[in-house]
Amino acid sequence: MILVQILKQEWPKHWPTFISDIVGASRTSESLCQNNMIILKLLSEEVFDFSIGQMTQVKMNLHLKLTAFQENSQNAPLVHATLETLLRFLNWIPLGYIFETKLISTLVYKFLNVPMFRNVTLKCLTEIAGVSVSQYEEQFVTLFTLTMMQLKQMLPLNTNIRLAYANGKDDEQNFIQNLSLFLCTFLKEHGQLIEKRLNLRETLMEALHYMLLVSEVEETEIFKICLEYWNHLAAELYRESPFSTSTSPLLSGSQHFDVPPRRQLYLPVLSKVRLLMVSRMAKPEEVLVVENDQGEVVREFMKDTDSINLYKNMRETLVYLTHLDYADTERIMTEKLHNQVNGTEWSWKNLNTLCWAIGSISGAMHEEDEKRFLVTVIKDLLGLCEQKRGKDNKAIIASNIMYIVGQYPRFLRAHWKFLKTVVNKLFEFMHETHDGVQDMACDTFIKIAQKCRRHFVQVQVGEVMPFIDEILNNINTIICDLQPQQVHTFYEAVGYMIGAQTDQAVQEHLIEKYMLLPNQVWDSIIQQATKNVDILKDPETVKQLGSILKTNVRACKAVGHPFVIQLGRIYLDMLNVYKCLSENISAAIQTNGEMVTKQPLIRSMRTVKRETLKLISGWVSRSNDPQMVGENFVPPLLDAVLIDYQRNVPAAREPEVLSTMATIVNKLGGHITTEIPQIFDAVFECTLNMINKDFEEYPEHRTHFFYLLQAVNSHCFPAFLAIPPAQFKLVLDSIIWAFKHTMRNVADTGLQILYTLLQNVAQEDAAAQSFYQTYFCDILQHIFSVVTDTSHTAGLTMHASILAYMFNLVEEGKISMTLNPGNPVSNQAFIQEYVANLLKTAFPHLQDAQVKVFVTGLFSLNQDIPAFKEHLRDFLVQIKEFAGEDTTDLFLEEREASLRQAQEEKHKLQMSVPGILNPHEIPEEMCD
Repeated sequence: MILVQILKQEWPKHWPTFISDIVGASRTSESLCQNNMIILKLLSEEVFDFSIGQMTQVKMNLHLKLTAFQENSQNAPLVHATLETLLRFLNWIPLGYIFETKLISTLVYKFLNVPMFRNVTLKCLTEIAGVSVSQYEEQFVTLFTLTMMQLKQMLPLNTNIRLAYANGKDDEQNFIQNLSLFLCTFLKEHGQLIEKRLNLRETLMEALHYMLLVSEVEETEIFKICLEYWNHLAAELYRESPFSTSTSPLLSGSQHFDVPPRRQLYLPVLSKVRLLMVSRMAKPEEVLVVENDQGEVVREFMKDTDSINLYKNMRETLVYLTHLDYADTERIMTEKLHNQVNGTEWSWKNLNTLCWAIGSISGAMHEEDEKRFLVTVIKDLLGLCEQKRGKDNKAIIASNIMYIVGQYPRFLRAHWKFLKTVVNKLFEFMHETHDGVQDMACDTFIKIAQKCRRHFVQVQVGEVMPFIDEILNNINTIICDLQPQQVHTFYEAVGYMIGAQTDQAVQEHLIEKYMLLPNQVWDSIIQQATKNVDILKDPETVKQLGSILKTNVRACKAVGHPFVIQLGRIYLDMLNVYKCLSENISAAIQTNGEMVTKQPLIRSMRTVKRETLKLISGWVSRSNDPQMVGENFVPPLLDAVLIDYQRNVPAAREPEVLSTMATIVNKLGGHITTEIPQIFDAVFECTLNMINKDFEEYPEHRTHFFYLLQAVNSHCFPAFLAIPPAQFKLVLDSIIWAFKHTMRNVADTGLQILYTLLQNVAQEDAAAQSFYQTYFCDILQHIFSVVTDTSHTAGLTMHASILAYMFNLVEEGKISMTLNPGNPVSNQAFIQEYVANLLKTAFPHLQDAQVKVFVTGLFSLNQDIPAFKEHLRDFLVQIKEFAGEDTTDLFLEEREASLRQAQEEKHKLQMSVPGILNPHEIPEEMCD
């Protein structure tokens, strides 16, 4: 490795003959040759894998005459080392060395069938197969045919590869994995080239047969490789003619009506792939009841992201396969379901994978086909649930029923009787105490409530009242076995239904009935507290209050503004409880010190305070009547929370006070400007003192503090001008503190606040000039300090926007007062000199000419932000290159932007294929 590091610096400039030297030395002995191979392999990894494009072409002029030497060598380790070196070279050597020599035939005939060399040889062939060029078509055909001929001798087509892999040694298992990589790579890149040649059709089918056999291997990593190809093939065939999918069996006499020729070619293979996907479908995120390694049915607590990603890829593949022929998909699924019911294939694993597959193709069938198919599926599963005995069996079947019904909101919306049956079944599962079943029942209920909300508040055909009334009449019975967090989910779900009621009087009546249970407990506690306030020190009572408020928070989230009728009912009592608990907490801290805040009772009290604030800010953000908010809700709130926040020790201050104030300012805008001094007096300085010691402590307070600043700056700017100068300086200091922050969200917020502040100041003629004279140079200096700080490169666009704006103010003479009272030259000349001195002090290695060019550009480019940003970046590259630092992070924003764009394009593509997106990822207006 040391030699390689030296070579990186010395070759080719100071040691141009290195390659010919090492080749010459290799001829002297086989052991030396083997060592030299390893050196070349390491050099190749260093130079070309990690710095492609940064080393000169000279390094590519390598003499591959070595292969001639090894062709006749009997030294196995030497041959292996040579093949390993070749593998590293293949991704950068000129293509002529690969396609215009005997390299491919040598690899296939001489090394592929030798057990010791077959893995590294197959890797070399895979590397060659991945090359995407059109001028070597014949050589690719040769590569394919030669490799397939050898493969059939080494691994006959009738081999049970799944079994062979299970019983194989490491080397044999690696061969199967390498085979999957070779076939996947070749068929993805050059499959269509082989398709076009009729004489190779049979060989193509044999390659696909191998792919199917390898896809059955019980090894996730190998399956992922195969899945990548099946996904590519199915998507390609679908996109070629998306509207020529096999017509519904209901509408056409033949099953494969008007199938495009390419699709016809792959028909038998695709049917086997469908069966494979249905039999191996991965577990979706929504399923919480699983069979563990010990064969027990348990609730899953940790989300397996690997499994979720595998499910998404399998789901997408099966959706494409369903579009290509959903009669076949339906046939496979119906047969497998029939075998579950009659017991011939019954097992938890088989039922799970089948049901996960059925749930995954939601939206991929025509609505009529979906209806016919689902009626069968749900009836069979409900029958299976009645037929099977034992809690574990019932839990598995229940989880599958819930998963499937949750995936088909379109079907449920169109079939009221099924919707009602399904929801009643969910209510039944809410009493099932098997781990995970109740959670899944509540999660599925909320999904159905969101997607079918209107159907619950209308009187359906054959019903005497809307279903919401039945739910509210029996709410006590339905939720009696649920845990508190499950009750909160249930209340949110019912809230979506109530939110869909458009008649205000009816809606108010529903809300009263809906909140009856929590209100009875609330009223009872408030009555007791009126007689004896010490009840608010009882742990059980405080816990109950927290749970009731959480129920209100979730209900309000779903109902929205109309929840005001419930909020108004408990509002003043709630604020009195807040004050009382605050006093209890303060008293406990005074007596026992700050450590007391960790005790369960104090934590429960703080939960009540936090949930109170969450409820208020949740309702305010959804309210559509700012006047009502400002007149009736804000004054008592400020009275209850501000002084309490200021008076508390830092550890007992709730960050939600800051976020609630930010929400109110954002909602009320200029209407609350007169209250800003009062809010600032209470929360500003005391919070700033909590967060200005370092960049880590009180992260939530930090984030909310700057959101509050941002809200005031955007909506109530005149309030900033009305506060005393000392306090305004603190505001500005806190903004500077924000954009120097290591937490990126805080730094971004700080920059956004500063940019808006500068624009707001410019509108206020009276205040602007003294602001510029006092703070302009200071701000400039701090912005340059973050621009040149490598940990802040992600903010480059905002840095450029702010600096361009500031330099433009100077250039256009918007700053009339002199920025340098001691030496009143023009502001432009002063700033040029000021910035030049600033940079020369920070970076003494810079030449005067470099600095001059940079500063001139800051003035000449300030009306073209992209050019200004490039100018900044060029300067930063000069600084970093001198220091020998990596400059790639200066392009971080561009990389992030291109990733975002790729993500958006992928999403658009997914939106265009029915069924690719989970029904719960589709925007509301598109589906209900």
